[in-house]
This record gives sequence, structure tokens and C-alpha cells, in this order.
Amino acid sequence: MDKKTKTIALCGKGGVGKTSVSALMVKNLAERKDLKILAIDADPAVGLCTALGIQIKKTVDDIRNDLINSIKKGKSQDKTATLNMLDYELFEALTEYNNVGLLAIGRPESEGCFCRVNALLKDIIQDMAKNFDVVIIDGEAGVEQINRRVMKTVDHLITISDTSAKGLNVANTIKHLAEDNKAVNYKSMGMILNRVRNEREVQNIKKNAPINVLGWLMEDDLIREFDFHGKSFFYFPDKAKAYKKISNIIEVMQL
Repeated sequence: MDKKTKTIALCGKGGVGKTSVSALMVKNLAERKDLKILAIDADPAVGLCTALGIQIKKTVDDIRNDLINSIKKGKSQDKTATLNMLDYELFEALTEYNNVGLLAIGRPESEGCFCRVNALLKDIIQDMAKNFDVVIIDGEAGVEQINRRVMKTVDHLITISDTSAKGLNVANTIKHLAEDNKAVNYKSMGMILNRVRNEREVQNIKKNAPINVLGWLMEDDLIREFDFHGKSFFYFPDKAKAYKKISNIIEVMQL
């Protein structure tokens, strides 16, 4: 990947607020007009698209399934024609909003491996990412999905957890998967705590946390309101405490 492009992948147990954190990061970085941001919604629920208030035309898996169906019907093309077609289709699937491009991976429907198709799409996504300064991937709980369906290497692997034992256990599992099984290559790893009630909780978690805590967000009614009403996080107030916390975390990450 191009040296100027920094890639951040966020993972965590469902329901811990991962997508809200991803959306706030996108908003924060997008306000720096000198940056081009690629937001990749890699969760099958396509929650990041909703959180940003951006409607998508087509997902990567729509393109994947169309190609697989063509192969099954014997309508395969030579490799060059296939690459050109996929490149065009992915460009068409990219939805732009000011200096942000949004690409949704979607949910795979076709049965079977079709590893070659996955590899082609992943290569094109990585080439596309070179045109952006920062890539933010809102992923599933399992980091192996980022490797298999999005890209092999990321700069920052970020786990999101609330203060519950379940959330922290999932974060720890993600850490072990990334380290032991090489589920995804990364340059640094950290954790963001969400829905914290007081700083004492943070200090207690830090004592036993196997992952460096980059920062934390308090339980926040405003985030809940944006989630509940489906408001775009692009309109989240800059003066809100949660937004200032995200700004601090991005500074710690040196983005």
C-alpha cells in the first residue's frame, strides 16, 4: 500500500458502539479538508452507511455475486476483461460525499469459496485505497473477515469494547487472532473503551487490559439520540464531549 495512505480497522463485539465510533472518526478526519477519506463498511449490517447518512447504490458483494453467477452460467471472460469490468463496477459502487468516499462490502450470498474472485476484488480495493490519505474500516467482530474480504494489511488495528466482561473478552480474542493466526497484518494495536460511566472503570480495566487503551468515551445520550433517530454523524456537534474525546484519540494515533 502507498506509504501516504494510513489504514485503520475497527473491530469489536456487536452492540458496543463500534459503528458510532467509526462514524465519529470519519467526521473528524473529513473536517481536515486536506485529507481524502475512504470509509469502508465491512459489516454485513452496513451500519456505517446509515450512521453517516449516505445511501449506497451497490455493495462489493453485489458485484462479487454477479460475477460468480456469470461464471456458473459459463459466461466467464478472460482475466483482463474481468479486471476491467470489476474495476469499473467498484468505481461505480463508490459513493462520494465531499472529501469522503464510502464503499460497502455487504453480505456474501453465493455458496462456495471462489477464492480467485475474492482475491481480485481485494486487490482492486487496495489499489483504490491508494488514492486516499486515510482508510477507515468498520469491520465485524472477527478480524479474519477484513483479511479475506477487504485487505491484508492495516496500520492501526483498533478494538472497540464497552466495560462489560463480554466486550473485553471479545477484544482479547481479536488480539489473539491477530497475533497467533495472522488473521490480519497490522503495525499497531489499541483499544477504545466506549460507554464508560466513570474514570474508575477505566483505571480498573487498564490494570488488566492486554491491549493499550488509546482513550475512552463516556456513556453518551447524544450518541444514543443520533443512533436512535438515524441522524447523520456528520452533523454531530463539534463541542460535544464525545467528539472531543475522538479528536484526542486521533491525536494519540498521530493521524
